[in-house]
Amino acid sequence: MEKEKIEKLIFQLLKEVGENPTRDGLKETPQRVAKVFDEIFMGLKKPKFADFKTFKTKTNGELIVVSKIPFYSICEHHLLPFFGDVVVGYIPAQNQTLGLSKFLRLVDYWSRRPFIQEELTEIICQELTENIPNSGVGVLIEARHLCMEMRGVRSSNALTKTECFSGELKTNRERRVEFFERVKEGL
Repeated sequence: MEKEKIEKLIFQLLKEVGENPTRDGLKETPQRVAKVFDEIFMGLKKPKFADFKTFKTKTNGELIVVSKIPFYSICEHHLLPFFGDVVVGYIPAQNQTLGLSKFLRLVDYWSRRPFIQEELTEIICQELTENIPNSGVGVLIEARHLCMEMRGVRSSNALTKTECFSGELKTNRERRVEFFERVKEGL
C-alpha cells in the first residue's frame, strides 16, 4: 500500500465533502488515516493463512466450541466497520485438535479486509473444514454494522447473525442442536 497516495486521496476527500484539510484538527488526519488503513486492511497483504497447528489428542467426536472471539471488519459495500463476536465449533477427527489460539488468528486474518458478513462466515467455516481433521464445523457470527447505524435506517439495536455448517454439524440435526446449546451456554 502506498501511504503517500492514500494521504493525498484523503486530503482531497476532505476537501470534496466540504472540510478544510489544512485546519488544525485535520492537518495530520490524512497520515493517520493512511496508517489506520494499513492496519485494518492488513489481511490483503498477507499470504494465505497456513497456521493450522494441530496437536495429538484422545479427543475424537466431541464437540469443541470457542466462543466470544471478537472481530472488526469493513463492509465492502460502504467501507464502514462492522464488528461483533464469532463462535466456532468443530468435531475433531484423526486424534488431532487445533491449537485454540489458531481460531482467533484465523478470524483476525480474514476480518482484516473488506467483506460482507455472510462471506466472512462462510470463508472461516470453509478454511477450517478444508485444513484441519474434522467431521464437522460450525461458525456463527453476530455483528453490528455501522452502515445500518450511521446512515439509512439508523438502527442502533440491530444485530445481524450468520451461520455456516459443514459435515455432521450440517447434516446431523442433533449435533447442530448440541452446537447451539453450547453457544447459548457461552453467552
